Amino acid sequence: MRSERHKGKKKRRWRSILLVFLLLVCAGIGYSYFQYKQGVNQSLKKMDQNPSKVVYSFEGQKDQYGDTNILMLGSDARGKEKSRSDTIMIAHFNEDKGTFKLTSIMRDSYLEIPGHGKHKINAAFALGGPELMRQTIKQNFDIDLQYYAIVDFQGFVQLIDEAFPNGVEIDVEKEMKKNIGVKLEPGLQRLNGKQLLGYVRFRHDAMSDFGRVERQQKTIKAIKEQLSGLQTIAKLPKLIGVVSPYVNTNMKTSDVLFIAKDFLSEKRGTIDTFRIPVENSFTEPRVQGEGLVLDIDVEKNKEALHQFITK
Repeated sequence: MRSERHKGKKKRRWRSILLVFLLLVCAGIGYSYFQYKQGVNQSLKKMDQNPSKVVYSFEGQKDQYGDTNILMLGSDARGKEKSRSDTIMIAHFNEDKGTFKLTSIMRDSYLEIPGHGKHKINAAFALGGPELMRQTIKQNFDIDLQYYAIVDFQGFVQLIDEAFPNGVEIDVEKEMKKNIGVKLEPGLQRLNGKQLLGYVRFRHDAMSDFGRVERQQKTIKAIKEQLSGLQTIAKLPKLIGVVSPYVNTNMKTSDVLFIAKDFLSEKRGTIDTFRIPVENSFTEPRVQGEGLVLDIDVEKNKEALHQFITK
């Protein structure tokens, strides 16, 4: 009898523990959803009107190495199919290895665009949206992309201001002001969203787009380092909500949350970066109808990209 009563008490205790656990899970989900919606509403209030997003087809899949590759396109013209992409990046996430890598493709890279002949790669988005960009990258570099995210630059501003009330610490190399809407002085300082956007978009110096790509990668590394930690992970639902109205993507919110949480984990270390074209793999001719282009050695860059992903 005593043994049966003991088993009964133990069973009731485990039921109570399970109930408490389920209540905590439900409370956590509810709180996350509340924070997410709060972030969405916060951004919608700052926009002139609710965003109307173009629905794109995208036939993506994981690559041959098991990576989840996200095509990230930056644009000032969210939802307009005829705009060229100003920023072209591929975020590589390997869940098994726990690695994050970032490849920047320079927008003037002169490549074969399926069905359209040779053009600067940023024309692929104007000609056929993210799907044609995916096809172009697959044809030239033999890498599959599973997801896409088209980010309006104002979403970047709102995200930075929400995540970093005191700004992001960046060492500005020189005075920058031409065509970026702000004036930046050289030196180590904290930049708000508008200032940081100006920093990553500046290209009116001898380095031109090469310098801009370098600053974009430098900024992403700084954001990752300064965002990492449990405190930031708790804020993730709201941060995703803040940027959501400014992003057109085929990713589910749950997928974004999962990858972002892993990205910000302190255990994941730094993020490795790569640029196409690599050094000594291109010339800079002027092509009629295109202007100055980066005529790249496709095979050399494809081989270098695969080495970067697998190392």
